[in-house]
Amino acid sequence: MSSPESEGADLFQDDRSSGEERPADAGPPTAIGVDGLELVYSDGTAAVRGIDMAVPEGEFFGFLGPNGAGKTTTIKVFATLLSPTSGEVRVNGFDVRSEARKVRESIGYMAQETSIDPELTAEENIRFACEAYGVPRGERSERVTELLDLVDLADVADKRAEEFSGGMKKRLDAATALVHRPPLVFLDEPTTGLDPKARNRLWDYFRRINDLGTTIFLTTQYLEEADQLCDRLAVILGGEIVAEGSPGDLKREVGGEVLDVELEGGRAARERAAAIAREFDAFADASVTETGEGISVTAETARQHGTDLLVALRDAELTVTGFNIRAPTLDDVFLAITGEELDTNDTEAEK
Repeated sequence: MSSPESEGADLFQDDRSSGEERPADAGPPTAIGVDGLELVYSDGTAAVRGIDMAVPEGEFFGFLGPNGAGKTTTIKVFATLLSPTSGEVRVNGFDVRSEARKVRESIGYMAQETSIDPELTAEENIRFACEAYGVPRGERSERVTELLDLVDLADVADKRAEEFSGGMKKRLDAATALVHRPPLVFLDEPTTGLDPKARNRLWDYFRRINDLGTTIFLTTQYLEEADQLCDRLAVILGGEIVAEGSPGDLKREVGGEVLDVELEGGRAARERAAAIAREFDAFADASVTETGEGISVTAETARQHGTDLLVALRDAELTVTGFNIRAPTLDDVFLAITGEELDTNDTEAEK
């Protein structure tokens, strides 16, 4: 992300100092360090299986996975809401088991459901959060003013939160998580249920606090969101991390280009078209998947031999209603890695 802005940068300045000098070539300090994290529930369900992870300070990190993959479980361990079965986890330099209080004091946590009080005004909600987090009394008024401005709610500071739209409530909830100037913020599905306009406004806000130096750890069901915001991503499946890298790196791993073909005839036509594509000599190493509208073929030769496949489908008396050749997206990455598409209609359904 871009370098911190000078104006307002002190709002998110980390006041902690380890007092230790770091080697010049050591790279940025680590906000989250994970070694062999496992979490097994009392019923024997292994929600997280041996995760290793390092998130440098100041990074915008995305955590992706289908429902039940272990995303929310992992973020709750980081926020000390769950205790790991085994492994080591350090957040902002503190151990999540033995120094849980210090971890909680040094992070902000925005859960899927907002925690604001609808009967309080925007200003009152932030002021209450200041009291709860122990912000010194003499600093509260200035802190409230700064945060209302940051989340673009200064004009409605005196309105009760129950009058707010979903997007305004989300921004207010985020502000309450930042009153103690945490160097690290966890965002668990922060834009689920918002319309595109409200989601984009929240994106701008997240970019701004990251530009001001805040490390952000984001779980999301919206792959476009992850692509636009995150420096790096990790994909979790069955409690294990199965891929990690920048959005660009992960797209390049898919390889080639994508040919999307739209068909008439429903499921039977899609299955037949997929079988033809898999047997097509020019696409011997291609990835062929069925979509809601037809089929999708990812191959190095998609552009070169795409029209040949369309002719083969026509010869098989299948009706092609549309086609397009494009570069891979994170949706393609996710489908290639997990074998399924992300469902953005439901919230996380895991323990």
